Amino acid sequence: MVKTALDDFPRPPCAELLGWRLLDARPEEGWIKLGFEGKPEFCNPAGFIQGGMLSAMLDDTMGPAVLVMSEGRLYTTTISMTVNFLSPAKPGPIIAEATVTQLGKTIAFVEARLMSENGTVLAIATASERLLEAARVVR
Repeated sequence: MVKTALDDFPRPPCAELLGWRLLDARPEEGWIKLGFEGKPEFCNPAGFIQGGMLSAMLDDTMGPAVLVMSEGRLYTTTISMTVNFLSPAKPGPIIAEATVTQLGKTIAFVEARLMSENGTVLAIATASERLLEAARVVR
């Protein structure tokens, strides 16, 4: 596994809740691959993962893509995010990939997708992210 800026950051509670884990990264390309756990507690009455939980997974993939690309210098806060749900997500492992499509001085544009273990695309998203210097973020 490639070393990334994420190796030096503690995982926040929301990432723990989602079962967040780094699977692969290409920092120079602004690309990241993560794993999440679609827990039964995340399901709607039909037995599928609720869309808000899938959106949280997408959001928690796109921000780290910027962090990795910036070598830990930049956090993000989401300005806008558009999500398209393509297939119902069942409980179990969920794979996410994100790519930074443009990294500016104050804004980044990122795209992501969620997939089931068998490769079915569950949801895709694009986001505009405000960039924040990591040293200035109050912890």
